Amino acid sequence: MTAHFLGYFISFEGIDGAGKSTHIESFANLMRERHPDREVVMTREPGGTQLGEQLRALLLDAPMNLETEALLMFAARREHIAQVIEPALMARKIVISDRFTDASFAYQGGGRGLSLEKLNDLEKWVQGRPDGSLLQPNLTFLFDLPGSIAESRRSKVRAPDKFEKMDLDFFERVRQEYLRRAKADSKRFYLIDATRTPEEIWNDLMLLKIKL
Repeated sequence: MTAHFLGYFISFEGIDGAGKSTHIESFANLMRERHPDREVVMTREPGGTQLGEQLRALLLDAPMNLETEALLMFAARREHIAQVIEPALMARKIVISDRFTDASFAYQGGGRGLSLEKLNDLEKWVQGRPDGSLLQPNLTFLFDLPGSIAESRRSKVRAPDKFEKMDLDFFERVRQEYLRRAKADSKRFYLIDATRTPEEIWNDLMLLKIKL
């Protein structure tokens, strides 16, 4: 028998420089204000657990084979689901994650060219549930903007990790895979025009009605 999740799972996605990190903490606070009876759990990928954070350090900086990279991403995700996400959802909590599986399809698949079939297999293995369904966010915010704009924004922030150092063509491929995923699962995705000002984007998020 499959356990029923009583919580609500939200992910924030987008290419590096899209601006999702600007809004995620404010959005978490907004959910706390609107749902004072629910605990809000903020987390991230890769990361979210002690093991996940150790793998994150390797994944973002250490050179490695592409398939090794994907396997480590999903290994960190399995631990994240088991230790953080599923227990929180079982306890009626609201989980807000900075990236989830869509990022693996976008970065390792779209950007770096790993077979989507292999990623599909990993997704089914790591997120598969006894009833045959997949654990996915209830809602995914996709911050979308052209790679050239994101590149100019990234140049103004911290020292880049190995993904942020990739060229414009890479990020355009990442963007297109995100958009493909969004089109294929339009009920889950909420597309955000990230070319707008932070104030305009925040107004958009504040007006959104989410039924838990």
